[in-house]
Amino acid sequence: MYKIVIPQMGDYSTPAKYLISHIIDCEIISIPITNKTLELGSSNSPLFVCTPFKYTLGSFIEGLEKGADVLIQFGGGCRYGYYFELQKQILEDLGYKFEMINLITKGEFDYKRIKKEIERLGLKLNKLKTLYYIFLSIKMVKYMDKIDFYIREHIGFEKENGSFIKLKKQMLKDFSTTKNYFHLKYMYLKYKRKFKKIELDNSKRKYKVGIIGELYTLMEPFANYNLEYELAKMGISVKRYTNVNYLLFEKKYKIKDYLSKTKDYIKYKMGADASDNIARCKYLCKHNYDGIIHMKSSFCTPEIGAMPIINKICKKYDVPVLYFSFDTETSEVGVKTRLEAFFDMIEMRRTK
Repeated sequence: MYKIVIPQMGDYSTPAKYLISHIIDCEIISIPITNKTLELGSSNSPLFVCTPFKYTLGSFIEGLEKGADVLIQFGGGCRYGYYFELQKQILEDLGYKFEMINLITKGEFDYKRIKKEIERLGLKLNKLKTLYYIFLSIKMVKYMDKIDFYIREHIGFEKENGSFIKLKKQMLKDFSTTKNYFHLKYMYLKYKRKFKKIELDNSKRKYKVGIIGELYTLMEPFANYNLEYELAKMGISVKRYTNVNYLLFEKKYKIKDYLSKTKDYIKYKMGADASDNIARCKYLCKHNYDGIIHMKSSFCTPEIGAMPIINKICKKYDVPVLYFSFDTETSEVGVKTRLEAFFDMIEMRRTK
């Protein structure tokens, strides 16, 4: 039986593991991201490569040390799309023996190519079964993202600390035991009601902040030092649009609309999520958000290009903007200090 490693990215490891374990007879090795993961990835990566490369490479090395023989990569729409080839070469140069499969290329899931790759390992895919579990996994992702929208907007005002996080952990555990579509939908509706029953203290609801930026840094809490939860502790309602459901199923249909709404600033797609973030920045400013936080990994070229335009938009609408660029040397204390200063700025602006 093959032992498989799938790099972690937020809570999306739940549907990813669910899918792989149901279409392939295998054992999945869980690799939670820690400082060791980042250390291993950084010491074996090119210096100026973006930080997600280092996280995923570190996860692969930890998995291989635990006996993994198959590595799963998910590709991407920017340099992330080239991780597969470079990481494979680095790991081979380090002397590891393994097979590597890239599930997504050019932002799309190519069933025929994946089937060929898996059969190369001596495994067989049942087409109907595979498509069914892909469908279930997609639904799981959509339900998770809908719940997360609600959590980000309300977690800062819970009366009993930890209520949202505790319930979310239970939800993910139950989602991983999904039997069929009706069972999954039942659990989604059940947890949707439970989240809405959590008691809130709306008297603390004063400020709302929009978060934009590079996808991995936004969606992996370890990569941004749990920045969203730090904002929640300050009693701030958070809006974040970037999630897996958007990236895979909505992005390609919305990009023309985004370019139309930001034609005063950009005429062409800027790569990755840069154009999206410029459009969202303008939307958030026009809808009276108290501040905007832009996050990215260091050396993320598309977001570097977007930053001057984001700054121009925020200046026009008089909305404070805070930039974070995360890398191996980023200090958690520094992040919290800057967030506190940003919160003070928002308070002073509102008072004025």
